[in-house]
Amino acid sequence: MNMSINERLEQALLYPQSIALLGVSDDPGKTGGRPLQFLRNSGYAGRIYPINPNRSQVQGEKAWPSLSALPEVPEHVFILSPTDTVVPAVRESAQLGVKLVTILAAGFSESGEEGVQRENELREIAAATGIRILGPSSLGVVNPGNGLVLTANAAFAEPGVPKGKIFVASHSGSMIGALVSRGKARGVGFAGLVSVGSEVDLCVGDICMSTLDDPAIEGYVLFLESLRHGDKLKAFALEAARRGKPVIAYKLGRSSAAAEMAATHTGALAGEDDIADAFLKDLGMVRVEMLETLFEVMPLAQGVAKSRPSQKTVGVVATTGGGAAMVVDQLGMRDVTVQSVSEETQRKLKEAQIPGSAGRILDLTLAGTKYEVMKKALEIMLEAPEFDMVVAVVGSSARLHPELAVKPILEFTNSAKPLAVMLVPDAPEALGTLTQAGIPCFRTPETCADAIAAVWARREPSASADAKIPEGADAHTLSEAQAYEVLDSLQVPHADYVTVPLSADSASLPFDYPVVAKICSAQIPHKTEVGGVVLGINDSAHLSQAFGTLRSNLQQKAPDALCDQILVQPMLKGMTEVLVGYRIDPDAGPIIMLAAGGIWAEVMRDRSIRLAPVSVETAREMIAEVKMLKTVTGLRGKQKGDLEALAQAISNLSMLALRPELKIQEAEVNPMLVLAEGQGVLAVDALVLKAG
Repeated sequence: MNMSINERLEQALLYPQSIALLGVSDDPGKTGGRPLQFLRNSGYAGRIYPINPNRSQVQGEKAWPSLSALPEVPEHVFILSPTDTVVPAVRESAQLGVKLVTILAAGFSESGEEGVQRENELREIAAATGIRILGPSSLGVVNPGNGLVLTANAAFAEPGVPKGKIFVASHSGSMIGALVSRGKARGVGFAGLVSVGSEVDLCVGDICMSTLDDPAIEGYVLFLESLRHGDKLKAFALEAARRGKPVIAYKLGRSSAAAEMAATHTGALAGEDDIADAFLKDLGMVRVEMLETLFEVMPLAQGVAKSRPSQKTVGVVATTGGGAAMVVDQLGMRDVTVQSVSEETQRKLKEAQIPGSAGRILDLTLAGTKYEVMKKALEIMLEAPEFDMVVAVVGSSARLHPELAVKPILEFTNSAKPLAVMLVPDAPEALGTLTQAGIPCFRTPETCADAIAAVWARREPSASADAKIPEGADAHTLSEAQAYEVLDSLQVPHADYVTVPLSADSASLPFDYPVVAKICSAQIPHKTEVGGVVLGINDSAHLSQAFGTLRSNLQQKAPDALCDQILVQPMLKGMTEVLVGYRIDPDAGPIIMLAAGGIWAEVMRDRSIRLAPVSVETAREMIAEVKMLKTVTGLRGKQKGDLEALAQAISNLSMLALRPELKIQEAEVNPMLVLAEGQGVLAVDALVLKAG
């Protein structure tokens, strides 16, 4: 049977029939000796070839002097030898026809020029021969289903890796051991774990994509240090979403400094982690903040994926008011709506003689720690239309008498709406029972809220444009007048303007005073820094004076800049100002950002980011996320701004992602004036970077 590329990769990665351990140590306690010991202890049934040119035996088994001396070409070679032997070993493997090599050693691009050269050689070998490379700095691969414990991670000395349906891909090799131990403590098993390493060839996206059709895998957990190879990660995430296989991501870097500022403010406002956050959520991944949530959230993500809620509201039923209050507090901190019990639902609860009080939460009190009471209360709450999810908070009885308030929860394993459980005491028996039944259960209010907020925050993915950074010369800035021409091509409205020669003493204007005059030069992107803007010009005499001022400032502060134009615009005022920015991120691809405008934009960091392009509907969601724009939504009878026109302008600018022929790397409108409802929006300054 002919296998696809993905099937061949998964076969060599998770289901190899033969393995060579190149440079394996005779000492099972050493890093290079662990894989042989682990494979034997786990009962791996495939053929294992220890290779050590200095020994005839390794750990009591026959050792082979080289790859070429083996009786067959192994499917998977784990290179355990030192850094300087890696490139020749990979080259020999490729020549022999090995499908996949895993490299344990470090000392590549992270170690300087010599390491970069080694890494380049590995890429060249892979490109020329088709061999796949995992690593460098990979601690290996584990498949509990067939005993493949092909890893140097010391954590796997502990026997009994739990089998399950979650596949883990981690940039950090040490984390796969940590995740296994945490999963084991929660009764969570695995269908595979891969230490991805430095991604010289195979990346997280490649590896996960190769496993998508594996029936043994129902969901993914990703431990990410960066978004390297974002295009591959994007392709995998979209396919996983189509197949209904949840992807949970924990990414480092939330506290990192903003990305290096580009020519626009967008680079500073849309920091590296902000872009990563939008990237993960826009592709349907569930990004969690807490490590413990990684495994607790999976059944909840599966339930939400099936129910596809619209309002994203949560109802809380509890046998302990204090426990419920902790959950409500944590949800509120994450902007998750805890919906009050409706009058109709209260009526049904009363008719069913459910004890306690129903308001923001349904507090059953101690009287609720009865099987019949909890079962009927959950039945009514799960049927109530005001809730998209129900959280049951169980107090001390969860530990002492789980048959009272925990056992009835098991009746709702296949509930149409997601049901989550937070156990206030340490209740390992109840926790294990719920986990085994596939019901989302949490040990702390923090992880419970983190999981709910994360599944609500994911967005249904759309096949956004797969734009790349335009090839060619470095990007150059367009003049403001040229930038307006780009906006015209996208139907993004801007203020009227005229350009006049720098040498002009006067100008005939097609619009009324007052006006603003600006230097118009591609070489001066930030005009205010050289005194290149004169505001509040009220008549022709003042305009002539302003022209002289601009020429003088240009001569003093930017004498070498090429400038032969002045741009004149009417002075305009809107109800509020926003910044709308587009850029192509090297990892995430094209993004669109909406932010509060004005002088406080970078201080307030009040913004919303999405992968580009976006629909008008998505642009409306972005507007709702910018807090400053609530001031022009018509609250308390105030005049409304034209937010619909703003949504259209955001969508139109984002369409740069579908216009590669324009070669635009960055485009920023700052400020864009939001006028009164029905009057539209107007860009009154624009900065555009074009490649080539």
